[in-house]
Amino acid sequence: MLRSLPLVLVVLLATAGCAASSNEGGGETETGGTGPITFATGRDTTAYLQPLLDRWNQAHPAEKVTLLELPEAADEQRAQMVANLQARSNRYDVLGLDVVWTAEFAENGWIIPLERGLFPLDRFLPPVVETAVYKDKLWAVPYTSNAGLLYYRTDLVKKPPQTWAELRDQSREITKKHDIGGYAGQFLAYEGLTVNFSEAVQSAGGQILSRDGTKVTFDPAKGKLALDFLLQGMREGWIPKESLSFKEEETRLAFQEGRLAFARNWPHAYGPARAELGAKFAVTRLPGLNGPGSSSLGGANLAISAYSKHQHTAQEFIRYFTSLENERRVLTEGSFPPVWTELYDDPALIKRFPYLPALKESILAAKPRPASANYNQLSLVIASSVAKALGNPSTETADDVAASIKSELEEIIRTQ
Repeated sequence: MLRSLPLVLVVLLATAGCAASSNEGGGETETGGTGPITFATGRDTTAYLQPLLDRWNQAHPAEKVTLLELPEAADEQRAQMVANLQARSNRYDVLGLDVVWTAEFAENGWIIPLERGLFPLDRFLPPVVETAVYKDKLWAVPYTSNAGLLYYRTDLVKKPPQTWAELRDQSREITKKHDIGGYAGQFLAYEGLTVNFSEAVQSAGGQILSRDGTKVTFDPAKGKLALDFLLQGMREGWIPKESLSFKEEETRLAFQEGRLAFARNWPHAYGPARAELGAKFAVTRLPGLNGPGSSSLGGANLAISAYSKHQHTAQEFIRYFTSLENERRVLTEGSFPPVWTELYDDPALIKRFPYLPALKESILAAKPRPASANYNQLSLVIASSVAKALGNPSTETADDVAASIKSELEEIIRTQ
């Protein structure tokens, strides 16, 4: 029956089959097929994407790209993508992936490996490139980056804290003197809490999984230090109880409305804070146990669906979309952290976005979250365990919680 199909379709079917099967073996996939494509990504809340797409479409009338906006929440985006890919649908061509999804999508054969030489990876921030690599292959191209920052009130803080002890002392003093909250991050039981806890573990000198995601390297002693930092804040009141319901937006509002002296958040909160607080705040690296801490890497990467019929066009679109010119627009028009190193050193951009030097330091010191095909299960265990402890700081002990987390993580890794 295959012989009766048009030659072009035969080639496309063979290419799709090669893309799907190549995920199991060595080498890099050769993309084939040109034509219209779709770009599936989270909802554009800043309206910066369409002008970039329009530029591509004007130059490529036979290979136009259509934006498919998925829900704003990352877990809902993932659910829609997974449902589409499990059905082997060709509806999505280019996928905007959260950096923590690389391993899962690659392991399941949903995306294709890419040729490193086609992209200027040596000009990207090195930790960002790591998020697109799994089992020594490039599965996506970095598009935006992100790292957590410590926001602090310059009218209340003389010198920003570099250690947890300094943060505690300053928070306690400010809380008592000014009757406002000391410090908050994202402490609701969701991915944000996993990020906050991972940062605390890293900032205590530990890690949760090996880089390849095959071994639990979580040291309960380091986990205890991380938990004690947060539990102490809850017990002593300088971390307000209301922060147990905080996601990024709630943290942002609490800080810019003057209800917090310190807040852990992503760079997107800088603009709104500037509009509300003017020059009464600044940002720096997150504090750690004995000095500046380590953030978790955030951001998005662009990958090609293994079931796309127009993979060559998808590849060229990614090359266009992650070019230096467009990465500059990602920052200036979308307010998202770019992946090109040189943009963080541009004097004109630093004048417009004063947080860039601190953000660059934070990204370079950051660590990717575990590269595991079962990342969502791992994240659920961490977030639920830490949330339970923070909700009961007087009864939960850091030792027991840390030991339980290690045990549950090991069970997930054993059965993956």
